[in-house]
Amino acid sequence: MADTKREIERKYEGPAADGGTDLPDLSGVSGVAGVVDKGVAELDATYYDTPDQRLAAASLTLRRRTGGDDAGWHLKLPVSEGVRDEIRAPLSDTVPRALSGLVRSRVRDAELVPLVRLRSARDIRHLVDGSGALLAEVSLDRVRAERLSGGKGTAEWTEIEVELADDGDPAFLDKVEKRLRKAGLNRSASSSKLAKALDETGRRARKPAGKTAPGTEPVTAGDHVLAYLRAQYDALVELDPAVRRDVHDSVHSMRVATRRMRSTFRSYGKILDRAVTDPIGDELKWLAGELGVDRDQEVLTERLTEALGGLPRTLLSGPVRTRLRTWAHARHGGSRRRLIAVLDGNRYLALLTALDALVTDPPLLKAAAGDPAKAIAKSVRKDFGKVSGLVVEALDRPPGAERDQTMHDARKKAKRTRYAAEAATPALGAPAAALVKSMKSLQSLLGDHQDSVMTREALRELAALAHAAGESSFTYGVLYGREEQRAAAAEAALPGAWEAIEAQAAV
Repeated sequence: MADTKREIERKYEGPAADGGTDLPDLSGVSGVAGVVDKGVAELDATYYDTPDQRLAAASLTLRRRTGGDDAGWHLKLPVSEGVRDEIRAPLSDTVPRALSGLVRSRVRDAELVPLVRLRSARDIRHLVDGSGALLAEVSLDRVRAERLSGGKGTAEWTEIEVELADDGDPAFLDKVEKRLRKAGLNRSASSSKLAKALDETGRRARKPAGKTAPGTEPVTAGDHVLAYLRAQYDALVELDPAVRRDVHDSVHSMRVATRRMRSTFRSYGKILDRAVTDPIGDELKWLAGELGVDRDQEVLTERLTEALGGLPRTLLSGPVRTRLRTWAHARHGGSRRRLIAVLDGNRYLALLTALDALVTDPPLLKAAAGDPAKAIAKSVRKDFGKVSGLVVEALDRPPGAERDQTMHDARKKAKRTRYAAEAATPALGAPAAALVKSMKSLQSLLGDHQDSVMTREALRELAALAHAAGESSFTYGVLYGREEQRAAAAEAALPGAWEAIEAQAAV
């Protein structure tokens, strides 16, 4: 089993750390009532990575550490500057499966090998408030690094680390930093001990394939399309651990990244060779479908829960809430297991490898070298025309299943146009940004309509389950009628919404 801890910390270096024999006096920091000496801990950590350092390149650290009060395996995932999620697992001789799965999107089929060994003497102080509650842990770490692969160097240094207590106020770290700066310390230039060790003992990690070099500005139409694709590829790989951990909204975000890539392939088929991108697009469609099993269930459950919450007690008949929870739990559990199996499968790994190759060596066509204001704008206008045709068709159809399907098709094309306009915004500016906003609004309207269609299907299923169990199905019928009204309202709003969008369209 693994558990997660949000780690908020800062590291400092400078003459006061390198030459000092003790920590600076922090008793005068505002809010600190006492400084508790916790003694010296001897820590021994071995960091693991692929031979080409894929984890280090992505600012991930995987280590096996003994000593201290948290001995075990630790995987650190970056959240923001100075903030990481540390996922812990018990000590074992090999990398625990609970952690190896979380780095699989980076490691792929490569081997994890010992990269660096860090032995530290950690002199620890606890900063506490008037009630004795921990505010932060401050340590003076004397570190010796030994390169185990990819180099043979060693290095030694001393640094000070300040880690905020669980649920502490990050502003407290600013108060500690003010005191440390007066003592001659500055923020460490390295983001972690591992990063410093790699700097000083051998070759640095390579840049991930999807990343664009800082300061590189897109010029051609191909540059703009590739910049957008690379951003989505990065998002997909980075979201993998969050999806496995069931982090809120991670499944939806990963699904959006897959859809954006697939839409870009289709929208910009004159820039990227579809003979290469179509097979990858088919695999992205498959992945989006697998991700959608979980996401669609989340949407349905949230919508039904909200709808039940809005009903007066007089319209609640039978164990409706219990029935909904049981139904949602059964579906969620099954879809979660299926999704993790997908992420652990060879087909998903093959897709990541194909995307890696595509962003590294993109299949650019002649138009990719052209003026983005022409080539990209033409593709966006073409997508907008398809949306227009479907909206007109939906408005011409009578209410019913055929109109529902056409509105759903228009929603999908609105998404595609939105994504195409997102990719075009750096090149086309305000007109493309306005189109993104318009398509997002249309997508929301049509999405609410489609959610109503799906919710009514779920209500029919729930009513049948309730009836079979001898329960009242009255409440499900009430909710069904309300969903019909929501769909009718969306259909009534569509003509005016579309008229406004057409009046604003300028790409």
